Amino acid sequence: MKKSVLMAAALATMLFGSSVEGWAAKLVARIDVSSQTMTVRYGRAVYRWRVSTARKGYITPRGSYRPQRTARMWYSRKYDMSPMPHSVFYRGGYAIHGTGAVKSLGRPASHGCVRLHPSNAAAFYSMVRQAGFRNTRIVVTN
Repeated sequence: MKKSVLMAAALATMLFGSSVEGWAAKLVARIDVSSQTMTVRYGRAVYRWRVSTARKGYITPRGSYRPQRTARMWYSRKYDMSPMPHSVFYRGGYAIHGTGAVKSLGRPASHGCVRLHPSNAAAFYSMVRQAGFRNTRIVVTN
């Protein structure tokens, strides 16, 4: 009996996969500007991270987007070649990316991008690359 249960489990794993791809996972990142948080749902995993969005005088565009491009390391030509590690661009020059200003996370501090702790940005970047742009949704709300 034990042997048949193990074989059935092995067969199910082969057919449906044990990885995230096997779950037909979609990646959804919800940025809540009012709480300065980003909630990421990927397959069965859920993450909640502090972010920094636009400070006074700037905007973080609201809406629902798909990633347009990614860059392992990008330097902002608009803002003095500021480093933007693990960037996921979702609307023109707006991106979700890592920051060295981790003490500012949890409050508005950016020129409009969504800033994350560098390790969280690296994780999100990897998720987007694994899930693919078509299976990723970025939602920015108040």
